[in-house]
Amino acid sequence: MSSSRRIRDKWRRKSWYTVISPPYFGNVELGSVPADEPDKLIGRVVEATLYDITGDFAHQYLKMYFRITRVDGKTAYTMFKGHEYSRDYLRSLVRRRTTRVDGIFNVTTKDGYVLRVSVCAFTLARIKTSQEQEIRKIMKSIVEEKAKQLTFDQFAQEIVLGKIASDIYNEAKKIAPLRHVGVRKSKLLREPEAKKEEVEATATA
Repeated sequence: MSSSRRIRDKWRRKSWYTVISPPYFGNVELGSVPADEPDKLIGRVVEATLYDITGDFAHQYLKMYFRITRVDGKTAYTMFKGHEYSRDYLRSLVRRRTTRVDGIFNVTTKDGYVLRVSVCAFTLARIKTSQEQEIRKIMKSIVEEKAKQLTFDQFAQEIVLGKIASDIYNEAKKIAPLRHVGVRKSKLLREPEAKKEEVEATATA
């Protein structure tokens, strides 16, 4: 049998599954993925943009990652795994004679999820090192406090939709004039053990 025939047969055996965003991101259809066995989809990461979720063209700059956690029929359900600014968008924020302040924090949500959150702030003009340190302290304080107060679902919404960035901006602008503040990247590092066991049980049921 020729290799092209084998490839055709292999694809013929695959089925297509519709990938859905989690409820806290609207149960939006993110596209379709192929698999010959539904179990093989578990753990696969699907990339989308915030535009796919909101329908707002201005949100194309933000990439989102979702991990498939279970399959029911031809529908693959997901959970939020992280997000990041596109490289082009991040590059567009850089200006000469200004300061970029970065903060990277590992936080634990109210329900025990551990995430790494990267925040960036861009000033209107160059600022002193002492001002940078103050802005970074504000970033850390707000991100950690929000994580303590919010569940994973709520926290994911607030970092992606800009609520946490807005809170940081409102405090940090008292230190120096700012042009942009955003959570440029997030990554889920660890789930609570109970939740992992629940997902595994659902996947094998």
